[in-house]
Amino acid sequence: MRFPIKTLAGVAAALIIAAGGYYLRNELRDDAGLGEGFASGNGRIEATEIDVATKLAGRVAEVLVVDGDFVAAGQVLARMQVETLEAQRDEAMAQHQQALNAVLSAEAQVALRESDRIAAQAVVAQRESELDAARRRLARSEALALEGASSAQELDDDRARVNTARAAVAAARAQVDAARSAIEAARAQVTGAHSSVAATRATITRIEADIRDSELTAPRAGRVQFRVAQPGEVLGAGGRVLNLIDLADVYMTFFLPSELAGRIALGSEARIVLDAAPDVAIPARVTFVASSAQFTPKTVETASERQKLMFRVRAQIDRELLQRHLEQVKTGLPGVAWVKLDAEAEWPAQLFGRVLQ
Repeated sequence: MRFPIKTLAGVAAALIIAAGGYYLRNELRDDAGLGEGFASGNGRIEATEIDVATKLAGRVAEVLVVDGDFVAAGQVLARMQVETLEAQRDEAMAQHQQALNAVLSAEAQVALRESDRIAAQAVVAQRESELDAARRRLARSEALALEGASSAQELDDDRARVNTARAAVAAARAQVDAARSAIEAARAQVTGAHSSVAATRATITRIEADIRDSELTAPRAGRVQFRVAQPGEVLGAGGRVLNLIDLADVYMTFFLPSELAGRIALGSEARIVLDAAPDVAIPARVTFVASSAQFTPKTVETASERQKLMFRVRAQIDRELLQRHLEQVKTGLPGVAWVKLDAEAEWPAQLFGRVLQ
């Protein structure tokens, strides 16, 4: 069957008009359908990701969770082998005990040197007494020699006794000085022994901290996104074992041109509509607007938009709302984020009739 040319032209024109109407309707709905008081941008649902990694190099002993598990803050997720660390701790504890024994030995040496000093001081007193007696005897001998009642030999003997006693006093005093020096050396050994005790105690504390860190726990509540390592694998320091997402910190990042971004206030109301659930609006708040512009990302399709400098904006979903719908939270879902430019504007019921509660 052959149709007249005029008929075909009419059908083509109708199709073009219909396509144009469809395009305009979608464009108005996505970009300007809500009027001057609103702005929108495309984005994907994101959440804060946390890598659970080992602090020290070692072998993974066990992983206690699987992909998709919900975990609580502080929950043990995986364990590293700690036999080497436990052996190091035992060695450090033995060295600590040796250091404690060294302290006792050094303190005993101090007490011994103190006793030596006291004994040396007693000898000094004894030698000084002998010197005094020798001097008195010499004085008497000198007096008797002047009277002729004493011989020269006796006088010489008494003088020798005085010199001997004087030398004995000097030697005894030298012994006292030596005892004082020995005391100072013994006290220095006590200080060094105490330092060794502190060092070994610090070593034990560090190793015990490493043992505790070998038990990998969840830093916050969330969901296991995927396991990176399996039991038996050897990881280097900082090696990832698990990846978590914090389901209480979920948001959508989108981009707006400067003339719109400049009108957004932090805390402004927002609505997120996901492609997977176009009939449900998720309430959110603007928590971030970039301080500097950047080129629009490649996901924006129109050339005119790609030529603009855009500002990154974040719409954050309320934590309490997320807690009520944890099982439904999924990252990576595409959608559109709408934000109020005018705080007095009302959300149109035809587009946001059903708001997630």
